[in-house]
Amino acid sequence: MRHASGTGKTKFRKFLSVAALVSALALAGVARAHGFGERYDLPVPLWLYLTGAGAAVGVSFLMMALFMRGSPPSETYPRINLLTWRIGRAVAHPLTLSICRALAMALFVLVLVAGFLGHQAPVRNIAPIMVWAIWWVGMAYVSALLGDLWALVSPLNIAFAWIESAYSRASHGAALSLGLRYPEWLGNWPAVVLFFAFAWGELIWEQADVPADVAAAVLLYGVITWAGMLLFGRETWLRRGEAFSLVFGLLARFAPTEVRVSTAKREWNLRPYAVGLLSDEPAPPSLLALVILMLATVTFDGFIETPLWVSLVDGLDGWRAQAPLLLTAGTLRAAAYTLGLVAVWLLFLSIYCVFAWMIARMAAITPAAARLPGERHETATVAGLFVLTLVPIAIAYHLAHYLSFLLMAGQYLIPLASDPFGFGWDVFGTTRYFVKIGIVDARFVWYLSVSAIVIGHVAAVYLAHAMACRVFKEKRAALRSQYPMLLLMIGYTMVSLWIIAQPIVTSRLG
Repeated sequence: MRHASGTGKTKFRKFLSVAALVSALALAGVARAHGFGERYDLPVPLWLYLTGAGAAVGVSFLMMALFMRGSPPSETYPRINLLTWRIGRAVAHPLTLSICRALAMALFVLVLVAGFLGHQAPVRNIAPIMVWAIWWVGMAYVSALLGDLWALVSPLNIAFAWIESAYSRASHGAALSLGLRYPEWLGNWPAVVLFFAFAWGELIWEQADVPADVAAAVLLYGVITWAGMLLFGRETWLRRGEAFSLVFGLLARFAPTEVRVSTAKREWNLRPYAVGLLSDEPAPPSLLALVILMLATVTFDGFIETPLWVSLVDGLDGWRAQAPLLLTAGTLRAAAYTLGLVAVWLLFLSIYCVFAWMIARMAAITPAAARLPGERHETATVAGLFVLTLVPIAIAYHLAHYLSFLLMAGQYLIPLASDPFGFGWDVFGTTRYFVKIGIVDARFVWYLSVSAIVIGHVAAVYLAHAMACRVFKEKRAALRSQYPMLLLMIGYTMVSLWIIAQPIVTSRLG
């Protein structure tokens, strides 16, 4: 678990993992997995891990170049409709879905009430753990590994749908939404702005561990979401402006299930992993920016706990000494972290666009592939076509970075189930549950992180190669186009592993 980089959420994690810190004081080592406090001695030098991981990604590319003959067609990949099975129909039954939605609404209300009225110590109130661990980390895992559960149980969507239905019945069919036309130029930029605000709150906001402030932030986001639904319609806002419908939906494109609804029938399909990330249409610039922001956010979250970042931030302390009335430590820290988050996002965007330009140029070397279907190999088009192939990397880093936090923080849900408000209750007799800080050790986290990051990058290489075969048609052009992508994947693999191997340190400004 992370400890001590100065944010409210980090302080929350530090508080949860204090026992792990105490037990780790006597240990020494070369590396420790980020997201975990305990040190682990690597059996071989770190550079061997980095080069070995990069080599694994390179070998996977070589194997694909030798044996992969083309890209799976868009709509003909194998799938099994789970609704043809009795258990599938039971899971998708309206009664089951209604129960799940009612539970989601009950938890939403519980988080708000506990946050505003409960005890304000983070581990005595269910709100921070539900928001940061169970919802954000847990829902991301469910979305990526199982399917888009958020589309079914989003309490913001459910609440508006219930009110909309009641209003329609009371007003003889009148629509609750104003039905304004959503501006096409706006794209998904509202979702990008909202997700950036969420990332800022997660990584930088000092009050991220205060239950009342967490509840206020959740309510504020709900008001913004409901306002968007009221103006443009519920479905339109979910598709264009609601950040987490888009983020969890992007992660769910990797998942082995999909939902298809048509006038003829409903399908809940089991499908191969990752095929949902192969698209025939380029992602618009706003969606591209959102995918890159997802990558930049989780990478920055790891980077801010490395000695390199802390030395950079602590170097700014001299500025505060020269202007003590203008710059408090907290203000300077927040400004530095905010600029750092923006800089990493823009850096990732710039690097990706440069590599997209290189992909287009490398493919255009082959005369037979001088054009995409109906258009030139423009950098923006190539960038939009290949950006979804990066989603497995976001999933892998999310798994490597947050699993230990989820396993530790999730245990606090057991005593909090009996006393969610911190009032001293013991409803289910679980308040004396002993939280096992060492439920997973640093060795396990390190090898899980290495495996997840390498597998995620190999999956990205596969998807990029499959997309190249689909886009460029001619095999030599497809292969040439992937040389830059391979270089990008190897470099990002090694940087990611370097970050999680760094010791976790504390900034003086934190």
